[in-house]
Amino acid sequence: MGMVIFSGSLPATRVAVADLSPLFLTSARAVIAAGLAAMLLFCLGEKRPVRADLASLVVIAAGVVVGFPLLTALALQTITSAHSIVFIGLLPLATAIFGVLRGGERPKPLFWLFSCLGSAVVAGFALVTGGAGALPGDLLMLAAVIVCGLGYAEGARLSRRLGGWQVICWALILALAPMLVIALATLPADWSAVGVGAWGGLAYVSVFSMLVGFVFWYRGLALGGIAAVGQLQLLQPFFGLLLAGFLLHEPVSPMMIAVTLCVVLCVVGARRFAR
Repeated sequence: MGMVIFSGSLPATRVAVADLSPLFLTSARAVIAAGLAAMLLFCLGEKRPVRADLASLVVIAAGVVVGFPLLTALALQTITSAHSIVFIGLLPLATAIFGVLRGGERPKPLFWLFSCLGSAVVAGFALVTGGAGALPGDLLMLAAVIVCGLGYAEGARLSRRLGGWQVICWALILALAPMLVIALATLPADWSAVGVGAWGGLAYVSVFSMLVGFVFWYRGLALGGIAAVGQLQLLQPFFGLLLAGFLLHEPVSPMMIAVTLCVVLCVVGARRFAR
């Protein structure tokens, strides 16, 4: 469920950055999500994290609240959503690596074989069908994948003790003050120039990409293992491309279906040898 929700993030961001600046989009989505998170924490009477959790929450906020949204928004100014989506296929490998470094997981060697094979299939699909992406946009997407993988792994590790939705809520609260300042400083100069689609994109990434998706995702990673469950991200580019085709009227080729089947097999193999 978390993966499917995240699949709509890049198409929604692509629509939003057509009328909104990347800085405003990134900060506004964090502020809106933080407001919802504060209400959840208050209404349910959740206890505050201990001081030892602060470093992890800073890493999570830097990775998934600020880093990934900002880097992808900047990238989508120069590359298409279809081209950017396929980079997400590299996230499972990044998440698994950080799961080893931060979560103490030790997948079997065959896990790495299937994980690298799935990433290679996605990368090849990007080169063949993604179109000519500008180099700065590609580099921004690679950086986004790295910081997001770190944020996923760190959040999953902390979720085992705090709970999935609590982790993302506290990370959002931690980032609220600076994000609010940036949002106020980057308000659109002409509100009438912002279309309905841009506001819809902002609403989606604020409520679903920034909060609801993480409730399911961190819980799933904590229950099933960072490396094992993280392999489901290999399917995210194809769900994202379906959404991009539906929303942005981009064609879905037979090659996409064939590659999806290959990726599914890689996910099955990686999950089998994840522990």
